[in-house]
Amino acid sequence: MEPQQRPYNQARALWAITKASFKAIFSNPSAIIFSVLFPIIFILIFGAFGSGGGVNYRIGIMPGSDTANAFYKDLKTLTRIIPYDDTSQMRKDLHKGRLTALLMIREIKDSSARPQYIIQSESTTASSNTFFSFQSQILDYLELKSEAEAIGPRPDMVRIMPPKYEEVRKYRQIDFILPGQLGFSILFSTLFGIAFTFFGLREQLVLKRFYASPVNRMNILLGIGMSRLFFQLMNIIVLIGFGYYFLNFTLQHGFLTFIEMLLMTVIMLFLLMGVGLIFSSIAKSDTSIPLLINLFGFPQMMLSGTFFPIEVFPKWLQEICRVLPLTQYNDSMRKISFEGLSIFDCWREIGILGIWMVITYIIVARVIKWE
Repeated sequence: MEPQQRPYNQARALWAITKASFKAIFSNPSAIIFSVLFPIIFILIFGAFGSGGGVNYRIGIMPGSDTANAFYKDLKTLTRIIPYDDTSQMRKDLHKGRLTALLMIREIKDSSARPQYIIQSESTTASSNTFFSFQSQILDYLELKSEAEAIGPRPDMVRIMPPKYEEVRKYRQIDFILPGQLGFSILFSTLFGIAFTFFGLREQLVLKRFYASPVNRMNILLGIGMSRLFFQLMNIIVLIGFGYYFLNFTLQHGFLTFIEMLLMTVIMLFLLMGVGLIFSSIAKSDTSIPLLINLFGFPQMMLSGTFFPIEVFPKWLQEICRVLPLTQYNDSMRKISFEGLSIFDCWREIGILGIWMVITYIIVARVIKWE
């Protein structure tokens, strides 16, 4: 009687591919340096040592303010006036430290029926690093202008009232920079890792041999992809831990926030793995892979709020920035970590990433090559 033939163990094959791919990653020291060391250096430069680039005053004007006067025109030369259609969003940005202050400008008549402008300002402890220097600059500017212009404004033409100052949770530079560096790390290291790995396996006919074996094709993709996913999650854990313990990075709900940041990273990683598969399949040689990755990655690195807010760009460019996948990842990570929102509150960001993912894997199904 012939012994009964057992079916091929796909789970064991998947584990073997995953383990071998994971070991291959650690055999390349440059992967660890690029994924962990570079982001830490950027975090230290942009996070621990301030915002860089000098003091930048960003001012919101409250509804009902008088903007048809000389003081407002002078204010625009000293600061950056940020327009808002939504008052609630303006106050949210003030609480996050994205605005130096909110100003209410009112015109009244003095006893001689001459115009006088009353300036009421609001700020929070989140903007304490810029608000007081802003007030001092305004006072100095008014005094100098009064002295320099013989027929200029009188010293009492503008009255600056005592500010309304609210105590809120301090929004540090690290709370903006670290989520951006997490996105920077997984973007480039995942794309380079997946693209070069699959391209090399295809050129060496390893994928062709796998394809001829009993191993399920999906398990081949999952094995290599899961090893990269585990590696990137390890990097994210290291970077968040470094920011939390050494640079006072905010995790609003502690360990729960940390877990939700990891879940958001997994979503982004699945998208990036698909993009890496596309580049590995359409590349004619290994020298063209970096070009494809840089064409996809560098615009996002500059336009997705990695190093500075996208609000610094013109309005038309901001609309483009808001549909980029890295923007969704950066925004959701900041909402989860600092604002304390749940991952389910980031449905808009997850939805846009989902659209990108569907498009990406449709393309993967059409262009992937095994030999």
